[in-house]
Amino acid sequence: MPHSPRRHRSPKAGGGHASILSSNMNLVNTIVGAGTLAMPAALSHFGVTLGVLLILWCGLTSAFGLYLQSRCSRYLDRGTSSFFALSQITYPNAAVVFDGAIAIKCFGVGVSYMIIIGDLMPGVAEAFGSVETGLDFLSDRKFWITAFFLVFIIPLSFPKRLDSLKYASMVALLAIGYLIILVVYHFVADEIPNDRDIRLIKWEGPVAALSSLPVVIFAYTCHQNMFSILNEIKDNSPSSIMTVIGSSIGSAASIYILVAITGYLTFGNDVKGNIVSMYPPSVASTIAKAAIVALVTFGIPLQIHPCRASLDAVLRWRPNGGQRSTGAGSLPGSQPLLPSAATPAVADGHGGPPAAAMSELRFALITSAILVLSYVTALEVSSLDRVLAYVGSTGSTAISFILPGLFYYKISDPDSIHHQRLSKEDDDVDLDEDVLDEDADGAAGDMTNSGLLSASVASLRSTASGTSVRRSSWSRWWRKWRWDLEHLEAGLLRKLALALSIYGACVMIVCLFMNAFFSH
Repeated sequence: MPHSPRRHRSPKAGGGHASILSSNMNLVNTIVGAGTLAMPAALSHFGVTLGVLLILWCGLTSAFGLYLQSRCSRYLDRGTSSFFALSQITYPNAAVVFDGAIAIKCFGVGVSYMIIIGDLMPGVAEAFGSVETGLDFLSDRKFWITAFFLVFIIPLSFPKRLDSLKYASMVALLAIGYLIILVVYHFVADEIPNDRDIRLIKWEGPVAALSSLPVVIFAYTCHQNMFSILNEIKDNSPSSIMTVIGSSIGSAASIYILVAITGYLTFGNDVKGNIVSMYPPSVASTIAKAAIVALVTFGIPLQIHPCRASLDAVLRWRPNGGQRSTGAGSLPGSQPLLPSAATPAVADGHGGPPAAAMSELRFALITSAILVLSYVTALEVSSLDRVLAYVGSTGSTAISFILPGLFYYKISDPDSIHHQRLSKEDDDVDLDEDVLDEDADGAAGDMTNSGLLSASVASLRSTASGTSVRRSSWSRWWRKWRWDLEHLEAGLLRKLALALSIYGACVMIVCLFMNAFFSH
């Protein structure tokens, strides 16, 4: 009897207990955030047609980066996936690059959140009658940034444990949901002049477009949390992982397209980087502004925490320091990728290297430096889309494209001992399943030879012969268009991974150059 076709990869033992739905919600919450506010402004530079295509393209490339991370996690023990673990067996000295990218991204997000506070709080104060009181400083963005910095941000950034902020994700989803309703409502209810300047097909030009491209890339960046999703999900089979990636990116893309089109058509080319700040004072817009201010206020400490850990790792890094010896004769890759209970360490919340606990003085100095630099930057820079553009050009492109592509390209090398070990594990699983099939076939054959099932088997074989052609055709189609992408050849996937890294590097260089010298 011919062997059955190759099975679906079974989930590895171990891991967490998170469902596909909860994993999807966590990833969506990571994706959808401050980038939503700047999406209409980004669309205005590209035009509606090209802008929608760009949003879809950035979602596709980000999804591919997430998929490569899921493929990389197969080379690691279940529940231990992280960028640092990958760097240990691929590019030991690249851990500093990852930590630098995380630090840049988290710092930029924190700055953008302070800018949002400065943009929205004057409108909230005006709705409560600040104009009638004659207190002009209540309309000053710098006053509100300073007030929130002193009253909320500093106290919330110094505690080492952030358990009290665990409900921030629920507030985030409610705030973003209300924002979507507000933008769509104003598009439907407001009277839009017919002579408003709208770009449906044409774009503003290559300089403005390339300067805004990182904003869209930034909006999809969730790759710093993907390994946590992979470690915690209960069913880590390829089809389940692709369901989480596809539904999360698809949901985010739908939200971005809806907000971008309705927000842009409402204000035309006059739209600003923060869409909420453009709506006139009203109860609905005031609630939206206050909700988003609360969201970003509690979100800043969540950015300070990984930024501090990554910056500490960068300051501790030394060349050739990635290979930690575990004893005499230990080989690279032979030691545990993550510390065991016998070797406790403090792990970076974004998958960074385990590091020794910071002293109180070092903790205070690094935290203070991050806070002061963020505060000064937020006071001097008032353009939200400019900050997102720089962060998207650097940290987002590195985390989303460059690192996933390089890591998979290196670890999937056919000559790599890690790839050979994974291939052997797959062959062993297939061999065990084939043996089980042969045992079952043998048992059925014995029963057939005894005459008990001869008539039934003959009937079944006759029916099967009539459908074998259809099954073969369906099998070929399924192998070509499988949802879990297990049909992709290893060589082709390695080439695509390298192409993603090159694409990310090109985007980083070109967009940084455009924003530094041509954007205004």
